[in-house]
Amino acid sequence: MITVFGEGRGFRVIWLLEEMGVAYRLRPVDLLAGVEKDSEFLAINPAGFIPAIQDGDVTMVESIAIMEYLMARYGPTPLAPGPQDAAFPLYQQFLHLGEAGLAASIYFVVGSRLFAPESERGNWSAGQALSVFESRLTLVTRQLARTPYLAGETFTAADISVTYALELAQTCGGVTFGEVERSYMARVSAREGYQRAMDTCRSRKAWLANPV
Repeated sequence: MITVFGEGRGFRVIWLLEEMGVAYRLRPVDLLAGVEKDSEFLAINPAGFIPAIQDGDVTMVESIAIMEYLMARYGPTPLAPGPQDAAFPLYQQFLHLGEAGLAASIYFVVGSRLFAPESERGNWSAGQALSVFESRLTLVTRQLARTPYLAGETFTAADISVTYALELAQTCGGVTFGEVERSYMARVSAREGYQRAMDTCRSRKAWLANPV
């Protein structure tokens, strides 16, 4: 059985597995307590970040890479349009934008906002990171004004990727979204796969219920 280490970005992986109907177990990792105390996890990922997975002899880190591996290994799945599908270019773009353009930048905004000393919370780098997030968000907003999902008419793994980043930005990054984004987030979070993933990720569920 696949073991998923950690929630956080691991939610993307768990949501994907729920949508695909692939069996897994979640092994919690408490980053705030300090991963140096978690020798089992560090044996899986010495870099100490989440998520990571074990699938038989396979060990992987990085949420988007893990998602691509799982869809290739346990697919085919409509969550990953094929190269000949008209939706493929948008799917690829937004699958990776969800991390590289959105989550990676808002992560530094969240860190500055919640964990930096008071005197450093408005630092230049945090402002730059927010600017990067906001510029990439325009691509999401423009696409959602055209189609219900980021790759077109059908829900894909790209929506899982981007939704995680939007929820992080809204809950901890101080970002306020417009009607297009809010309607989209309500639409995708109503999915049964999302709800099952939330029931598994109890820490995340509690975090979203009590936004910062």
